[in-house]
Amino acid sequence: MVQARYKQVVDRLAAEIRAGRLKPGTRLPTHRELARQEGMALVTASRVYTELEAMGLVSGETGRGTYVREALLPKGLGIDQQAAPDDVLDLNFNYPAMPGQTELLRTALRQLASAGHLEALLRYSPHGGRAHERAAVAQHLTEHRGLPVQASQLALVNGAQHGLACTVMALLQAGDVVAIDAQSYPGFKLLAETQGLELLPVPAAGQGPDPEALDRLCRRRRVRALYTMPTLHNPMGWVTPLAQRRALVDVARRHGLWLIEDAAYAFLADKAPPPLAKLAPELTVYVSGLSKNVAAGLRVGFVVAPPQALSQIERAIRATTWNAPGLMTAIACGWLEDGSAAALEAQKRVDARQRQALLSRVLAGQACIRHPASYFAWLPLQEEQRADRVAMTLLSQGISVSTAQPFSTGPAPQALRLALGSVPLDTLKEALQRVMQAIQGHAFQAMKY
Repeated sequence: MVQARYKQVVDRLAAEIRAGRLKPGTRLPTHRELARQEGMALVTASRVYTELEAMGLVSGETGRGTYVREALLPKGLGIDQQAAPDDVLDLNFNYPAMPGQTELLRTALRQLASAGHLEALLRYSPHGGRAHERAAVAQHLTEHRGLPVQASQLALVNGAQHGLACTVMALLQAGDVVAIDAQSYPGFKLLAETQGLELLPVPAAGQGPDPEALDRLCRRRRVRALYTMPTLHNPMGWVTPLAQRRALVDVARRHGLWLIEDAAYAFLADKAPPPLAKLAPELTVYVSGLSKNVAAGLRVGFVVAPPQALSQIERAIRATTWNAPGLMTAIACGWLEDGSAAALEAQKRVDARQRQALLSRVLAGQACIRHPASYFAWLPLQEEQRADRVAMTLLSQGISVSTAQPFSTGPAPQALRLALGSVPLDTLKEALQRVMQAIQGHAFQAMKY
């Protein structure tokens, strides 16, 4: 079979990039120029670049053109991986831990071993969790998250990502349109891809999605839901003001949208405005878990939803894992009830502020978007700099960071996202110094050309 003409062009360009004949940072011809050079239609030339971008070999930037990416850069720079290798300093993932957590686990296991109800943990439990476990989560949300709920309003899941998956399975269908921030959580992007959802980015207005832009989008397209993180947005660190939250709720009510509220990092923000789930409980699904505030390996999450949605979410739990893991749920609820979880949250708020203060000192003068109590930072680069090349330089020095690409639902800006919570403070200082040196070094190189 004769290979399609555009496939031949794709293969030739891919081979030149992989062989190094087209070097990272090279600006490729415009779509129109490529069409003229190769004697093909403009739409076919666009298809060539689309395939090369899907292969991770080029990146298209609105208003600037199409550029060759760093060919040796791992896809997602660690975001698609489980964790960085032992010899690499991980500024990709956040798994903050406090001293004494291991001893907490030992104590919890000893207590479970002597408990009279231990045999119950070997059996199936209700899909949404046992009544006393749901009550423990409900009390914690009421006291520490500003979300007064009853046990009957929530379900336990296998971590927040599972909660998001069950929510999507319950409320959305393939082909549905979901509005989302232009920079957002990669886990939801992956979920949308696997479920066949269409994600449409909503531009920001201050500290969150622009309600007017969302309204215009809903008038143009049939949007089914808005996925957002109003309290401690990942990766931008936003805490959306109350007035803006109310405006988003008004748009959702006007157009019949579901609000999917991701609160994975909400525990870090002191005195945050009320969650969307409190402002609009009839149309909000609130999803969070214990991975960030307690421990990453504790795969226990929770979903708060209105009755009509909760019953469908429980069906999705049954279809995927049947119920949350009994042993880990017992440990988690024990820590919620005895105050251990709240104490860990308080320690991590202090820890996150220390790390942000360190970042301020080391990266003084570097553009940076973050919250003073978050575990991440967003570093916009100069227009001439290439984020993939900076990231590759750092990776060669044993430091793993992410570019903007895994977080972007539209064209990816030139930016780095740093996770600050996974390495010791003294090690973090050294890693941040190298990040600053790499950024400055590439800025100097860009000026030369």
